Order: sequence, then C-alpha cells, then structure tokens
Amino acid sequence: MNKLMMSLALCVATMTSYSQSSPHDMQFDKLAPRWDEAVPLGNGVLGALIWQKGDHLRFSLDRADLWDLRPMKGLHRKEFSYQWVIGQVNKKDYTPVQQYFDAPYDREPAPSKIPGGALEFDTKSWGAVQSVHLTLSNALCEVRWANGTRLKTFVAADKPLGWFRFENVNADVVPQLLAPQYQGAVTNSGDPVGGDDLSRLGYQQGSIVKTGNSITYHQAGWNGFTYDINVRWKKINATTIEGVWSISSQYPGQPVNVKADKVTAAAGTSDFNRQLTTHSSWWQRFWSKSAIHVPDTLLEKQWYLEQYKFGAAARKDAPPISLQAVWTADNGRIAPWKGDYHHDLNTQLSYWPSYSANHLEEAMGYLNHLEKNKANYQRYTKTYFGAAGIAVPGVTTLDGTEMGGWIQYSLSPTVSSWLAQHYYLQWRYSMDQQFLKEKAYPWLKGAATFLESITIKNADGHRQLKISSSPEINDNSLEAWFPQNTNYDLALMKFTFSKAAELATELKLTSEAAHWNKILAEFDDFALTANQELMFAPTMAYNQSHRHFSHMMAIHPLGLIRWEDGAQAQAIIKNSIHLTDSIGPDYWCGYSYSWMANLKARAKDGEGAAKDLQIFARAFCSINSFHLNGDQTKTGLSKFQYRPFTLEGNFAFAAGLQEMLLQSYAGFIAIMPAIPASWSDVSFENLRAEGAFLLSAKKDGQVTEVKIVAEKGGHTRLKLPFKTYFAASNKGFEIKNIGDGFLELTAKPGAVLLLKNGYE
Repeated sequence: MNKLMMSLALCVATMTSYSQSSPHDMQFDKLAPRWDEAVPLGNGVLGALIWQKGDHLRFSLDRADLWDLRPMKGLHRKEFSYQWVIGQVNKKDYTPVQQYFDAPYDREPAPSKIPGGALEFDTKSWGAVQSVHLTLSNALCEVRWANGTRLKTFVAADKPLGWFRFENVNADVVPQLLAPQYQGAVTNSGDPVGGDDLSRLGYQQGSIVKTGNSITYHQAGWNGFTYDINVRWKKINATTIEGVWSISSQYPGQPVNVKADKVTAAAGTSDFNRQLTTHSSWWQRFWSKSAIHVPDTLLEKQWYLEQYKFGAAARKDAPPISLQAVWTADNGRIAPWKGDYHHDLNTQLSYWPSYSANHLEEAMGYLNHLEKNKANYQRYTKTYFGAAGIAVPGVTTLDGTEMGGWIQYSLSPTVSSWLAQHYYLQWRYSMDQQFLKEKAYPWLKGAATFLESITIKNADGHRQLKISSSPEINDNSLEAWFPQNTNYDLALMKFTFSKAAELATELKLTSEAAHWNKILAEFDDFALTANQELMFAPTMAYNQSHRHFSHMMAIHPLGLIRWEDGAQAQAIIKNSIHLTDSIGPDYWCGYSYSWMANLKARAKDGEGAAKDLQIFARAFCSINSFHLNGDQTKTGLSKFQYRPFTLEGNFAFAAGLQEMLLQSYAGFIAIMPAIPASWSDVSFENLRAEGAFLLSAKKDGQVTEVKIVAEKGGHTRLKLPFKTYFAASNKGFEIKNIGDGFLELTAKPGAVLLLKNGYE
C-alpha cells in the first residue's frame, strides 16, 4: 500500500477526528449564509446542503426525481416538425419558430426540477459556530458551536436516508420541517437563469403533521405526483439526540415506493454510529478506485472535491447528474435553467471524469437513464423528425421529454451522437462484451440510422444536414442556422459513423460495418481557415469569444483530430487553441476554462492546461467548490459575473487534470503526457485506460515506475516514459519492444506488470 492509499485509509480509520483531517477536506470557521455555499452531502438519490439561515441551522433537502413533468405549454403544436423549421429557415421567416418553440422555455415555469424542503434547528442559544468540517474520506459533516454542542451528519451512501446526531446539548433539540414556498405572490417570472418563483407552479401548500417525535410533510405536485419528507428523532442520553430523515416520491401509474415515514421507522432499529460505519465502508471503496498527487495543492484539492461531489451525485440506479444534481436551489425559486438535463454540453461534461478515474459503475447511471427513456426518444424522433433510429432532445425532463428552448440546440439532430460517445467510452474503458452487444452498438446503430435518413448529398456529392448549427453561436437567431455542416455537427456525424463501423467490426457484423464506412466516406473535411484554424462553419470563422468550444469538438472530446497524427493535425490543434485564446475569454463561463484545459492537455501543453484549471478553481467556484459559471473575482476573466450554480464545470475540471496525467485515446497509453515541466513530484494510482487497463505511476524528477493491471486481458501499446526500463515484476504480460519508444503488451486477464526506470 503506497502513501496515497495509506493516507486515505488513515482518514477512514479516524473518520470523526479533526486532528487527522486531510488537506483536501472542507474546513470553515462558520456556516455558510446561503445555499450555494453550503456543505453538500448526497448519495445520487438524496441530497442535503448544510448552512445557516438567520439564527437557525438549515438542512436543504432534495431528491433527484422530484419533478414537475407537465408538458411544455404551447410546444407540441402542428408545426412541431423539423421539416417545417427547415421551410421557415429557407423562407427567412424565423420569428414564428422562436415564438412557438424557443419562447415557452423562458415563459413557462415548468416542466422543471423542484426542491424537497428543509429542516431547521434553533441554534441561537448555542453561541457562534466555531468550526465546520466535511471529511471527504467518509462524507461526514461536523459542526461545533461555542457552548460545546456538536453536530455530526451524513447522507447514507447506500440507503435513502439522512442521519444527524447532536452531542453535548443542554436541552431538547426539536427540528422544524419546512415546505418550499409554493404559495405567495409572484415577483420573479420569465427568468430561467435566476429562476422563477416556486409559487408560479400553482401548487396547493402541502400538509405538515407532527406526531410525537416524528414530522411528515406531504406535497402534491402536477397531475397526481406526490412526495413526502419525514424526520424522526430520539434522545440517546441526557445530552445526545439522534435523528433520521428521508424523502419518498410517487408518480401515478408507477410502482409504489416505500413512504418516507416507513423508511425512517425501519432505520430506528439501528443507530447513527452503526450506520456511519456502513456508510464509511462505501466511501472507502469509492476512494480506493483512484488517487492522484500533484505539487499544485490548489489543483489537487479541487480534484478531490470534484471526486467527492461525483461520489455524492452519481449512482448506477439513480437518475443521472442534472444541472444541479441533488442540490436544487433553496431560495424560494426554481433552479437555474429549471435544473433540467441539458444534453448540448452539461450532462456530457459531468461524466467526462468517470472513465479514467475508474468510476465506471457510477457512470452507468447516465446510460441506464438513456436506456430507460429510449422509447420516449424514439417517439420524439418520429414526431419531430419523421425518421427512424434515435434522436434525443438537447433539453429534457426526467423522463426524456423535450422542453424546447433555443431549438438549434434543444432540438439538434446530433444530440444522440454526442451521447453515443459515452456509450463508446463505457465500452472502451470496460471492454464489457455484453454491454457492447446489448447497449453500445444498438445506440450507435440507432444514431447512425437516424443521421443517414435525415442527411442529403449536396452538389459536390458530400453528405450534409439540410440546416446545421453550432451551440450556441448566434444565439437563437435565423443566422444561427447554416446551409452547410458546421464543424460541430460534422464532427459528431463523423464520430457516429466511424464508431458504428468500429463496433460492428468488433461484433463481426461485416456488412453493417462496410455500410457505415461507406456513409462516413461521404462527408467532407472540416472547415479550416487559411491559417489552419477550425471554423464554426465554412462561412464563419471563430470570430467571437464564446463559452462553448463547439468548433473544436473534433479535437476534444471526440479525438478525430489527434496530436499524435502528425504535423498537420498538430498545426490545426495548436492554431485553433491559439485563436480561441487570443480572441479572449470575455464570454466564457467557468466550464470553458475546464474544457480548455482538456484541449490543451490533448495538445501536450501542460503549462497551459494547469493555468486554465487554476483560473477555474480560483475564480469560478463558490467556497464549497460549486461551479458558479461567472467570474467571482471580477478581474476580467469573463464578462459573466453572475452566479448560477451548475456542476458540469466541476467535473470537466477533474477530467482535465486526469488528461494531463494519463491519455489512451490515440491507440496507446501515454504516462503524464501533459504536465508542467516544473512538476517533479507526481503520482497517480489506478487511473483507467482504454482497453480496461489500470495504470499507476510515480515521478520523482523522472518517472520512476509504471504499474499496469490488465483487468480483462488483451493488447495495448505503452509509450515508454523513460529511455530504458526493466520489468521489476511480471505476472501474465508478454512484452515486445517495437521501437520508437513503444512497447507492445499482450496480457492475460488479471495480469500485472511493474516497469521501472533503467536510468541509462
């Protein structure tokens, strides 16, 4: 066990001790005064935010499947048709399109994610808060007050329960269970970024009933949907009180879920410390999956905070990570951008780090969600596009129904193609043949079938969309549609047919692979300037600062233009990044810096990648590490200076640092391919590479050793990180030196190889 794993194990062993706290933990000397600075707890289904509102301790409570699923008013009309939109674009009569399909998203309060409620505890007699501590190793939050009172609280990692324990209390602690502000005057309306008032949803206020040491809140939502929150507590001794809370949801026509009060009653047979032990074991397994050490303490801590949030927000059997996941706004308003599923960037970035960080199980929550909603996507594909195959709306509800908004992106024909990359990555990092056959290839085939049916041959014989767009260039105007393929759409279509052919070949579906390759060959090259810079489209260069690097999708994440392919590819990558940097970040968001770090890592620019990650962590995050989109330092890093919380920037940050440490997208494994020259002391453990290989490496001035574990066996190539090497141990690998600094490795399942620097 190396020093990183020993450190994590020690944290778990001393999980309630401040004296042994990790430098990665959250530590404050007071509770946050607002919800988006609160300590976040979660398990993918339930979430809590721990903060102070006035003189009360507040737990903001959330559940991932609390949704108002009413259809978007006015969206589904007879004109709801891709062909009708094409006609309006060709006629240059675009205002009706904006009125019918764009405007409802801003105008209507729902469909939308909705909050759960809150617990409050009167703490005014306890004195000032002395310390607030979130231990990452076991997701335990502890708060201490001046009078000696101490709170411990966690959301159980594997059950729909939250626990709290107050120690050293001098009187009874009685929680208040508070409902969201579903009633009252409407003062905020038509504001999808700041959020409309919850009262716009039109709900009758729910009931709150106290029975002994138990309180239940019951709330009816739209069309028969209901949810319940229950909290119950008990006195353990004269100075200790323990409690547990849960949230249950119920949709009409769906299997009946166990009510929250039944869940908490069943938990009453256990106690806080026993449940904490079980909970801590889950987190210990989570943290054992991967670890890193870099000399930049800001970046290292931020990476661990991002891993923590991923562990708190993702489960294979829970809804996937939405804009805010299980931490919906607690300010009396609907969450920013309705807390929905944005598939034109946000959900995709949220799962970028899962693959190389070795969290494939949690990543399956994303794909299980897509599989569950597949029939609804096919309904949408037929209704809007009049086509077979599979398309996915760019903005959706929990059940995958379209919500409208700027339709260049919310109804884009290439959304299912970007989602297809996540199926492909899950396959490549797991090498799970059953997943390939039953899920990955069927999705790729469905996306390819759809694209083949809606594309046409132009006068030059090249395949293209009739109208194309590039998120979110020219906003939602007529000019946001292009008569040729944008580089964004082109990259996604090329990726789809290329990978459909690759997976069909893997499955020995020879004729299908040949067909997809034939279609792939019909697409034109990417649009470039004379200076070899990627353009938005053949008629529009990158000429404006913009948050979405849609024109560079072919570089990252899709890897169609690769640094490893030689001088021409390197010129395109280097010049495109330079142009984007030189035009500047005026209209970047925090996630733009995270994405740019990934791009620069692909360009082997470690200094540039590290700088962008530092800017993100320093300027675009709340004190609790939440990504707030705007420049909180107001120092010219962006003209966006607002603070709507979304998670994709956080997880793209983690992916960027992982790209600096390990890459395998180009057909071989590269160790530390993009770290700054000044980083002499670097190590990582169990980062996952394509082919289902687990990599660990250490650098002390030079890379000293590399360990490879072949989970499934098979073949790979390793780019040697040292001039000479020797195999310190080898169980099950065949090694062939193929020259140019590469080894060809063939492994049995479970094989382990340790290579060390020969220092020659």
